[in-house]
Amino acid sequence: MHSTVFVTRKIPQEGIDILTRHGFQVDVNPRNRGLTKTELTVSVAERDGVLCQFTDKLDEDVLQAASKALVFSNCAVGFNNVDVACATRLGILVTNTPGVLTDTTADLAWALLFALARRIPECDRFTRAGKFKTWSPMFFLGSDITGKTLGIVGAGRIGTAVAMRSAAFRMRLVYCDGIPNSTLEKELGARRAGLEELLTESDFVSLHVPLLPETRHLVGEREFGLMKKTAFLINTSRGPVVDEKALVRALQKRTIAGAGLDVYENEPKVEPGLMKLDNAVIVPHIGSATMETRVKMAVMAAENLAAALRGERPAHLVNAEVWNSPARRKNG
Repeated sequence: MHSTVFVTRKIPQEGIDILTRHGFQVDVNPRNRGLTKTELTVSVAERDGVLCQFTDKLDEDVLQAASKALVFSNCAVGFNNVDVACATRLGILVTNTPGVLTDTTADLAWALLFALARRIPECDRFTRAGKFKTWSPMFFLGSDITGKTLGIVGAGRIGTAVAMRSAAFRMRLVYCDGIPNSTLEKELGARRAGLEELLTESDFVSLHVPLLPETRHLVGEREFGLMKKTAFLINTSRGPVVDEKALVRALQKRTIAGAGLDVYENEPKVEPGLMKLDNAVIVPHIGSATMETRVKMAVMAAENLAAALRGERPAHLVNAEVWNSPARRKNG
C-alpha cells in the first residue's frame, strides 16, 4: 500500500516530483490560499506524511488529528509554527530546511537597507506621480552606507551572510550573539558587544534572531530610545522580535530614521500606522522568494519527508530525540 502525503500549499514541481518518484500518493491543497484550522485538521487525517509551510499553525489539535502521520516536513528554516513538544510526545518527526535560504534572505536585508538609506520607494512613487520637474541640491537627501557602522543582532547563518557583505562597503561591524563568531572577528574585524552597546553605536541594525520567549519584543520602546536618530532598523527574522506598536511611535516621532520590514508581529496583518509612513519600507515576507531558493526548499522538504517515510533518518530533523524513542511512529 502506498504512503499518502498531503502538501498544504502549491510548491515548485521539483518537490512534488521527488515525492511521486518514491511512489507516494500525493495530494496538494487545490486552493490558492492557506487552509483554515478546520480544513487543515481534516486534510492531515489519515496521512502518513505532511509537507507544510510556516504559515500552517500546527498545534496540538492538528497534530492529534494526524493520527497516522510519521512526519511533518516544514518547508522553512523556522519551525515556531509547529508545537514541537507535542509532536515529540506523539512520536512524530519534525523537519525543516536550514541553510538553503541564507544568501537569498541576506540579499533581501541589504535590499531593504539600500531602499531605506537612499529613499528608493519614496523616489519611485514621486516620479511615477509625475512630480519630477527639476533637479534640486536638497532633493530626497538620504544617508551614506559606505564607512558606516552595521550592527548584526544574531550572528548565525543569515546574520553572518549579511555581515560578510558589508566588507564591500568598508563598514565597521558590531555583532551581538551569545556565541563568539570567529569568522566575523578574523575576516572583518568585527567586535562582539551587548545589545545596548550595539544599538547605541550602529547606523544600521539588522535583526537575525530566532523567535523564542526571550527574543519576543527584543526591540521595543526602550531599545529605540538607545538608537541614533539617524539609525535604521531592518528585520528579516520574525515579526514578534520587534514591538510593532513601539516601532510605529518611534518612526512617527523620528526617534529613529527608518525601518525596513519583511516580517510582522501579527502577520499577515500589518500595524496600520506603518502603512502611512514614508520612512518605513514594508514587503510581504519575501525573504526566500527567488525561484532558485524556493525550488531548493521544496526539494529539501520533499527529501526530508521521503526519507522519513522510507524509515531513514531525515537529514534535517528538528526533534532528534524522537528518532531513537520507542514512541516514534513507523510505517506498518
